[in-house]
Amino acid sequence: MFDVSRVTSKGQVTIPVEMRRKLGLREGDKVVFMEQDGGIVIANAAMIALKEVQTAFTGDAERLGLRDEQDVVRLVKETRKEMWEERRGGNA
Repeated sequence: MFDVSRVTSKGQVTIPVEMRRKLGLREGDKVVFMEQDGGIVIANAAMIALKEVQTAFTGDAERLGLRDEQDVVRLVKETRKEMWEERRGGNA
């Protein structure tokens, strides 16, 4: 599938509605233009950032022993308790 859009004198283009839907774009969102395989790819900047964060944290869940939602809840509770104790000077 492809759509055509005209470039204005200011270099602006309208992203067709179907492409905006597929990219999950809303008013005010930012897009990224990337060279890939001899062409240009447009992507939702927020989605690219999310993928980069996911990649950066790959392996951390296993390292922390997080296998399911209960493990995450446990870790959050432990972290909150530690922060509370630090603020109170160790007096829980």
